[in-house]
Amino acid sequence: MHGPDKEVGYPNHWVVCDILRTMTEPDRRRPLPATPQAPGRPCPAAAALQVVGEKWALLVVRELLFGVGRFTDLARNTGAPRDRLTARLRTLEQAGVVERYTDGSRSQRQEYRLTEAGQDLAPVLFSLVQWGNTWLFDRPLTHLHHHADHATGPEDHRHELTLATTCATCGEAVRPGEITTVPNGEGTPQQG
Repeated sequence: MHGPDKEVGYPNHWVVCDILRTMTEPDRRRPLPATPQAPGRPCPAAAALQVVGEKWALLVVRELLFGVGRFTDLARNTGAPRDRLTARLRTLEQAGVVERYTDGSRSQRQEYRLTEAGQDLAPVLFSLVQWGNTWLFDRPLTHLHHHADHATGPEDHRHELTLATTCATCGEAVRPGEITTVPNGEGTPQQG
């Protein structure tokens, strides 16, 4: 997909901007292959975890977001055993999150990249990084930097990415106590 920025090991500046920009275009989304309903309350989060909640799956997404697509590099960077990595990649490919492609080199190597659905996992992964840095370590292990490619002027517009959840409709910050679920059709009651 995208090669890593050689200078700092982050994706090219346009990757993060493109990913964040696509999050505001819900009309372009196509449904993925059917996922069996998880037991308990009908819930999109539970269904999503059936696809990306297996061990190693989100680490694969992390690496693909940062432009790593070769199997050997995915194995090294995730620490996943090769057989488990193969199984996760197959699951993610069948679910429509990743796709295999042949690189343009003479060796015609097979690599992996995120589909649109996989790219939409970027804010989830970025949130997990921010949460892990805040709650699991005395000091952050890594920092995500935003590269403002839309900025004008000669200044370097790279800065640390800090995520905030805001409502796209009203622009207000979203807090857990302000959220309710509204079922779409029949289902288990959403409260209690």
